Amino acid sequence: MDGNSIAQAAGDKASDDPAPQGGLFDAPVFTDPSARALSQVGVIDVGSNSVRLVVFDGAARSPAYFFNEKVLCGLGRGLVNTGRLNPEGCERALATLRRFALLAQGMALSNLTMVGTAAMREAADGPEFVARIESETGLRMRVIDGAEEARLSAQGVLTGWPEADGLVCDIGGSSMELAVIGERKVHQTVTSPLGPFRLQQIAGGKKGLRKHIGDTLKALRDKVGDHHDSLYLVGGSWRAIARLDMERRGYPLKVLHEYAMTPKSIRKTIDWVETQDLAELRRRTGISTERMSLVPLAAQVLRQLVHVFSPGTIYVSSYGIREGILYEQMPDDLRARDPLIEACHFMEHSGARLPGFGKQLYGFVLPLYRSQPESRLRLIRAACLLHDVNWRAHPDYRADACFDTTTRANLGGLDHQGRVFLGIALMYRYKTNGMRPRIKEIAGLLSEKDFAEAKILGRALRFGSMFSMDRPGHAGELRHYPKKHVLELILKRELKDLFTEVAEQRFNALAEQLGATTKVRVGRDYNSKGAASKSGSG
Repeated sequence: MDGNSIAQAAGDKASDDPAPQGGLFDAPVFTDPSARALSQVGVIDVGSNSVRLVVFDGAARSPAYFFNEKVLCGLGRGLVNTGRLNPEGCERALATLRRFALLAQGMALSNLTMVGTAAMREAADGPEFVARIESETGLRMRVIDGAEEARLSAQGVLTGWPEADGLVCDIGGSSMELAVIGERKVHQTVTSPLGPFRLQQIAGGKKGLRKHIGDTLKALRDKVGDHHDSLYLVGGSWRAIARLDMERRGYPLKVLHEYAMTPKSIRKTIDWVETQDLAELRRRTGISTERMSLVPLAAQVLRQLVHVFSPGTIYVSSYGIREGILYEQMPDDLRARDPLIEACHFMEHSGARLPGFGKQLYGFVLPLYRSQPESRLRLIRAACLLHDVNWRAHPDYRADACFDTTTRANLGGLDHQGRVFLGIALMYRYKTNGMRPRIKEIAGLLSEKDFAEAKILGRALRFGSMFSMDRPGHAGELRHYPKKHVLELILKRELKDLFTEVAEQRFNALAEQLGATTKVRVGRDYNSKGAASKSGSG
């Protein structure tokens, strides 16, 4: 039997067993026909500052970026003064869109949506440019209004944060949109002229600019309310400010999605940026010249946005209007799925030696986590699904590759502490001790308690993953008695020979991490059909 046949056989065995808890390991969404219909969705976003093509592929519920390219064209530069699109920006946008049309043709995209936002809807020559685009590229653009832009951006946030509750703020070159989200729905939506291109034209110097921003935000507050503990930031200018916040703080993890900031931190960063050389900051952070030129104005908006709405926590979302368009096409049953678990299912399916084993491994280690909340159980499920996806890495670097998979991968529904927790657990699934300096620095984002629990999970994965090649729960059963400080392994008599020296070492290492003594006994025998034939103990 070849490797593929072995993996298929293991997957078939795994699918025969019920999930340890109802619904936790439903069939992966990417195998569903409705998901396969979304397996390659293209979106072209023609904004006031940038033009971008994204093609989503893979697990539809958790966006995987098959293609992602952006050009800063600046269509909205000078719009306030002239009422027309920037001529140079139009030529850059056309050249970009001609390229995108050919790329879409080469990828045989049958599902391609193009939307135009603030600059396109407000410019007097917008309709003319839309017609020119269609004539020269064959691409058809849908120009959306501010309310629709806000709704789609908010749906993008819900793509990564199904349980998000608060205020979404999407800033572009010529406008800024707000949307209230909660209970997996988008509620009020409003738009405003607070994009940096427009703010460049405000008279009255710094004082006039502050008054204009403040008055506009207070009017918006009257429409969407100010009782929002969480603020979700969407847009390149916000991401640039978040990257600068990381630089000021010396933050060790550079993933912007779900990066969290406090109002105090934002104010410190804005004050700090005003004293820095922007060219030097660009060099250190990789922010483009075009984007950095808009940061000072965007920072003034953010300073007052935080002041007017008083959120407790500010989150950065890398998901926005493009992901919102993908979300728009999902049926309700896909939207209801957990984006983290779906992404991990897909990674196991495409990268693990034995797809389906993660479900069995979760059932085996679950007795260690009977009292854990759902938020922790979903991380344990994710770790079980990912435990083997880096098996092709060189053994000397496999533990590091595991850590990097979770801390650097494009994963939704996972905050930074969750990323590091998974990274440490998967690292200790392979590694017995020690960490490289860069990993140790990132691991400092975890509390001592969470670090210890991640290490325990790693030891459990290390034992369970080698205890059986199909179903570790079929070979034995774990029982944990925390109050008695006992970890028990009950072996099936017919499979007790799986528990030899290496397995025993890994079992003892898990018990040591738990602060428990070990107990091993032999339980019931099973015949070839799985029926109990007799019992015994040892």
